[in-house]
Amino acid sequence: MKHCLWLLCLIALPSWSVIDGHKYPFQDPEDAARFEQLAEDLRCPKCQNQNLADSNAPVAADLRDKVYELMQEGKSDDEVVTYLVDRYGDFVRYKPPFRLDTLLLWGGPALLLLFGILLLALLRRQQVQPVAELSAEERARLEALKSSLDEENK
Repeated sequence: MKHCLWLLCLIALPSWSVIDGHKYPFQDPEDAARFEQLAEDLRCPKCQNQNLADSNAPVAADLRDKVYELMQEGKSDDEVVTYLVDRYGDFVRYKPPFRLDTLLLWGGPALLLLFGILLLALLRRQQVQPVAELSAEERARLEALKSSLDEENK
């Protein structure tokens, strides 16, 4: 059992190198933390649902290199994000700014929720209401109609 555990550890070694493959050398731990935060906050243009830190796409590696290069030049986080937004648009941000051209993006979920509530209310209104109980007179009349139909069908 002990040998199996060691064998599994040896097999897993290459995967650890892939996970840590996006790290870059920084002199200051704060810069390393900034880089990791930027890589997590920026979206890969190719993968769409992955950030730069998680993506293995070549364009994500290039963007990580560019972020690292800009940080080494002393650029602030805002300047790095602005540089990438100028080239790729607001799509590279996971949290695009609230502006007129992104209004549907921010308000879309609320509009869909409102539409769903209105649709449910409309459907609920159109549901058939249960029929009220028949009075004794109506029951007697119904029985008479049933018996007359039964006599005609015989």
